[in-house]
Amino acid sequence: MRETQLPYPLDRPIGIFDSGVGGLTVLKALRRKLPHRDFVYLGDTARVPYGRKPAAMVAEFAYGITEFLRETGVEGVVIACNTASAAALPELAGHFSIPIWGVIEPGVEAAARLTRTGRVGVIGTKGTIASGAYQRRLEQRGLTVWARACPMLVHIVEEGLAGSPECDLLLRHYLDGRDGIDTLILGCTHYPLLHDAIQRVVGDAVTLVDSAEALAQAVNGSMGANPLAGDPGRIVHFVTGDPLAFAHTSAVIGEVAGEVVPLPVTELIRLQRGAGPRPAAASQATRS
Repeated sequence: MRETQLPYPLDRPIGIFDSGVGGLTVLKALRRKLPHRDFVYLGDTARVPYGRKPAAMVAEFAYGITEFLRETGVEGVVIACNTASAAALPELAGHFSIPIWGVIEPGVEAAARLTRTGRVGVIGTKGTIASGAYQRRLEQRGLTVWARACPMLVHIVEEGLAGSPECDLLLRHYLDGRDGIDTLILGCTHYPLLHDAIQRVVGDAVTLVDSAEALAQAVNGSMGANPLAGDPGRIVHFVTGDPLAFAHTSAVIGEVAGEVVPLPVTELIRLQRGAGPRPAAASQATRS
């Protein structure tokens, strides 16, 4: 493990990664659940967005990132990205001995618990919806599923237009024909920032499932509080793109606590499966 990668020591951190800043909504939810835990967040902003890339390519990205986080000494890895969860979680969980959580299963479980009619909707990026990851899991529970890719919503969030007329117009377009659903999964970590706007469009009869919050609950249930808890946990952010651009965009989600460290994307490429030996396969891994 290369502990020197961290600018200061962290105590039993949890790793989190996303293609950009959307995963910060998961980080915020986790900090509410585990305020004394340390975290290492990796934003792969040099290769954003993942949602339009082939699943095999995203899986390679996710492998290199998970290996990097493992080498920093994290106790588990949270895939705070629906696209990467759909493309990579089962394989990652089979290769790494540390617990790995994805954002999809907790959202599905929450929706199945909350629906009254058995008609559930899910919105997400093109990659997430095309993968069918949510749809398959919901249908396996005997639910009727309506799904829609909403590729422009990430841009709406990152441009700070969540409360704009343009946002409402786009949401009405995407959510038209939602076929009597009573529960809607926000299947992208950016979408919780559009919660109020989405609720206005679908009405109070539709329950929204925040995938970030559902994932935080799953991690909290598995890891629990740091037994050495006392002071607030610390955070290190690794960013493969421009750190200033990361800080600017993340201001929409909330101030970035902790140091932001530039990370050459070549460091992650070096750790991908085609660039070196794989870690020993794990017989046990946590899957969510």
